[in-house]
Amino acid sequence: MNLAAATNENLAHTSNVLIYSSMAVYTLAFFAHIAEWVFGSRSKVGRTAAALTEAEAGAEGAGASVKVQVAQKGGGTAVLDRPKIITRSAAGTRDVPDGPGAAGGTFKGDLYGRMAVSMTVLAFLVQAGGVIARALSVQRAPWGNMYEFSITFSTVAVAAYLTLLALKKNVRWMGLLLVTTVLLDLGIATTWLYTDSDQLVPALHSYWLWIHVSTAILCGAVFYIGAVGTLLYLFRDSYENKLANGGQPGSFARSVLSRLPAASTLDKFSYRINAAVFPLWTFTIIAGAIWAGDAWGRYWGWDPKEVWSFITWVAYACYLHARATAGWKGRKAAYLALIAFGCWLFNYYGVNIFVTGKHSYAGV
Repeated sequence: MNLAAATNENLAHTSNVLIYSSMAVYTLAFFAHIAEWVFGSRSKVGRTAAALTEAEAGAEGAGASVKVQVAQKGGGTAVLDRPKIITRSAAGTRDVPDGPGAAGGTFKGDLYGRMAVSMTVLAFLVQAGGVIARALSVQRAPWGNMYEFSITFSTVAVAAYLTLLALKKNVRWMGLLLVTTVLLDLGIATTWLYTDSDQLVPALHSYWLWIHVSTAILCGAVFYIGAVGTLLYLFRDSYENKLANGGQPGSFARSVLSRLPAASTLDKFSYRINAAVFPLWTFTIIAGAIWAGDAWGRYWGWDPKEVWSFITWVAYACYLHARATAGWKGRKAAYLALIAFGCWLFNYYGVNIFVTGKHSYAGV
């Protein structure tokens, strides 16, 4: 074995070690997020916000700031400002405040939340190091097969989440679900999708590999963030509907859903995320067509991957059109968004595993 081959093998081993190490740190972040939600549910602030939501769910119009007195030790009182009122964008008129967040406004809950974010940052850096080591071991872009695509995809998804946090966006509520999904993604990648470092077929030796696949990974990661917001919107909207109709939500809803942002906030968040990345998905399909023209002598051949990429584009286009139409705001548009993300997932897993086509040269 020559020196170059030995170096590449060592880099591949280093990549594997870093990926497994990142999974260990993500697991610690997972438990820290669990602690954040648990301690947040015990807070007076969380219970007060939940009661406030129930009292105001059916009110019309956005009122001025409401102050609630909360009993403190020693018989004194402190003033708690009600969260900012936001008008619900879905059908109907309902003004509901954002929940206090996973930490419930408590010091201990917030402490565990900050620990979870810190460990997520550390795990991200370790995982990114693993992706870079994989790229160095094969001396190419680290997304030539499903294993490499998976570890890069989850890295970019975490990067998108941390970027939103760095921009002071209120997204820490998705930390637990994000970390859980990343662990699931890495578990599948290392258990069933792992492929030894190897070179690609000649058709993939092109600068378009960096352009086309990197944008596809970025789009998928951001679409995932939007899908999380959409899914939680549906749960939160059901919770608000039950309150508005005089119903009594269960203990899970009172403990968890009451601390999420208002349905209107989640609705707008998901729409803006999906709308922002949709043009990039359009570019991804165009870039793939140009690359196909260089590699195979035709721009479009109705290959299964091409077909499902187009179906995904049509699904998101329908969602954005429906979301911009007054009669399709809210739950109907949200269902379309989840169907569109389902198309993206099938395009990734289903087409690669169960369907044979020109994009099947890398196997899993």
